[in-house]
Amino acid sequence: MSLAPYVQIVARGKGRARSMTMAEAHEAMALILTGDAAPEAVGALLMVMRLRGETPQEIAGFTAALRNHVRGKLPKADLDWPSYAAGRSRGAPLFLLAARLVGLAGYRVSMHGWNSHQSASASVREAIGLAGPQVIYSALETLSPAAFRLLGLRDAFRLRSCFNTVLRMWNPADAAATVQGVFHPSYRSLQAEAAELLGQQTLSIIKGGGGEFERHPSKETIVFGLRDGAHIQQSAPPALQDTRRLHEPDRQVDLHGLWHGHVQDLFATATVTGTAALALWTLKAAPTLAAAEEMACDLWASRHQTESLSA
Repeated sequence: MSLAPYVQIVARGKGRARSMTMAEAHEAMALILTGDAAPEAVGALLMVMRLRGETPQEIAGFTAALRNHVRGKLPKADLDWPSYAAGRSRGAPLFLLAARLVGLAGYRVSMHGWNSHQSASASVREAIGLAGPQVIYSALETLSPAAFRLLGLRDAFRLRSCFNTVLRMWNPADAAATVQGVFHPSYRSLQAEAAELLGQQTLSIIKGGGGEFERHPSKETIVFGLRDGAHIQQSAPPALQDTRRLHEPDRQVDLHGLWHGHVQDLFATATVTGTAALALWTLKAAPTLAAAEEMACDLWASRHQTESLSA
């Protein structure tokens, strides 16, 4: 089967082109993932969609096809946590310690991703052991080589495609709750609408550090997403009064030292507990965001005792 009919739908010309329906997008992505679609057609489809902007129906259809592509490959998890930030502006992945706190609360976390063009200090792969035993990390290139090849087109085009959004929507472990970070704020509502089309009930999306689900503790954070299938927009006030950026090139954080108490860094600690609070609130581990923040701080304070008891 050819991808040409789907390229024609989106690229016929002014007045004739239209966006794909969710079903058409599902069919197109399913074909792409088989590896049988002509690479020129794949590039044409993705770049036309980039030029005019993707729709929730298209993102939902692409995501549904990608989910079917790997269904059953991962154990069931409580929380889906995608990690696909790229670029040299990222610092140490403090969100890994936040995920570890979520694990200490008794939840299973499925983290999946690919992070390119990052410095050694920002490497998620190098630091993933600090996420703890309740966090299962799945490398994109292993979980789905076909998806990895699609993401690699970014290097060929020197442009982002809608597939970056699809990967954040993926949820390959079929978790009931999802957290997502975006770099561009406009994608928060797009992803929430696509999740609703997919029948998802629980989702939190923030503009996070470098596109990761990582909260800046000195800024107001607006959470978009779903609770019981209904759209939400919740404000999380700043926890600190500080004007620094989330990741300062001259302030590298020692994750190992921070977790084990050898390093004291109020800003980094607030980043960890604030991010964990949003994840715990998403999981309904606490009834309010304020209660989730208190829970996250308690988990941080007792982290060594809790892990010793569970060892």
